[in-house]
Amino acid sequence: METRDQKFYAGGLRFSCTRCSDCCRHEAGFVFLSQADLRLLAEGLQKEYTEIMESYCRWVPTLVPALGGSEQLSLKEKSNFDCIFWQDGCTVYQSRPLQCRTFPFWESVLCSPHIWEGLSCPGTGHGQLHSREYIESCLAQRRAEPILVRNT
Repeated sequence: METRDQKFYAGGLRFSCTRCSDCCRHEAGFVFLSQADLRLLAEGLQKEYTEIMESYCRWVPTLVPALGGSEQLSLKEKSNFDCIFWQDGCTVYQSRPLQCRTFPFWESVLCSPHIWEGLSCPGTGHGQLHSREYIESCLAQRRAEPILVRNT
């Protein structure tokens, strides 16, 4: 079993967002939301929590086999697959969901150096060096703020 010190990112990883918006546009995908994400969006947009849910969110079948028969909350997409909040850039940047704030420091990306190195994001491997502690704080934050799930 890999220990904390054996993680491929033990010496940190370089990443700086270039604001190219490739992760926000042109391809179908999901931006999963936690309770904290909904509160942050509601505050940032100065709207009621229920209005955020009705106007900007959708329930999608879970991608986690252990949660079969349930749905996870995600942001809607426009018909061209752009994020619902993308308009010449992120219109909710200061209130963006945790998934957006912590990219690319996700479990699914950090499970293998090959996945990390295979990311097509131009900011990966360049710019600011993020420490192991910072990376693990991103992972811990996702565990502390789980994606909202409902049974179907």
